[in-house]
Amino acid sequence: MSPISETKILTLAKQDERIRAVILNGSRANSLVAPDEYQDYDVLFMVSDIESIKKDNTIYKTFGQPVIQQLPDDMLLGSEEGVIPFSYAYLMIYEDGSRLDLTLFPIDKLDEYKRDSLSIIWLDKDGLFKDMPEASDIDYHVQRPSQREFTEVCNEFWWCTTNVAKGLAREERVYAKDMMETVVRPMFLQLLEWKVGSEHNFSASIGKSGKYIKQYLSTKAYNKVLRTYSNANIQNTWEAFNTMTTYFYELQLKLGKRLALDVNTKEAKNTLKYIEKIRSSVIL
Repeated sequence: MSPISETKILTLAKQDERIRAVILNGSRANSLVAPDEYQDYDVLFMVSDIESIKKDNTIYKTFGQPVIQQLPDDMLLGSEEGVIPFSYAYLMIYEDGSRLDLTLFPIDKLDEYKRDSLSIIWLDKDGLFKDMPEASDIDYHVQRPSQREFTEVCNEFWWCTTNVAKGLAREERVYAKDMMETVVRPMFLQLLEWKVGSEHNFSASIGKSGKYIKQYLSTKAYNKVLRTYSNANIQNTWEAFNTMTTYFYELQLKLGKRLALDVNTKEAKNTLKYIEKIRSSVIL
């Protein structure tokens, strides 16, 4: 039997007086997401005493020892200096592959709790959440861009593509790939997100890192997106980079027209010429 299940989570919560409420978040609370074997349990416990639960090893006694885990609130990595979190999270994967992302949240900080729209109340001992709306993905819908947001995303894309081109020309593969994947691609994905939003009245979500985007794009468009990924081969990266810049410009023009936003075509065309000049000097 899997160490993680709704029954096991609720059995613990009902038996432990320190746990006052249980809230399910994430994909399991999203009726639009088809369930599969890889879904995590994203669960929040509203508790009266976090420290005693930690000290008693309550979580490990109930669910067993994970094969890998992360305790982000004990880590320096990703933490903000001088900020002490009042909640506490366990991220755990078990031998059978099941995963539990469990957060302990102090009930005396209830006024600072920010409800996620993907929330289902599994247990509420004190009637604290009786007016909780039905779960939906509304918090994750693509938001319509302002003119400033659109302009700045496009500018960031075009400015940083020049670094990719120079890195490829110098055969600085790690630098070029890093710039393309960590700086340029997020801007590309942002335009794709706005494309989906504009086509669905800004009432759709493409998921974290665009994981649901395939269902919103035509086969042709999706394959074009896939062609923007390559291995570390210089020629292959140039081709993927060219696909990305060409498609970005196409999206930029279409979004500008559809959303009545000004498009800096001069900036885009000048950058494309600059990139092509570099590419033609190194590729015969």
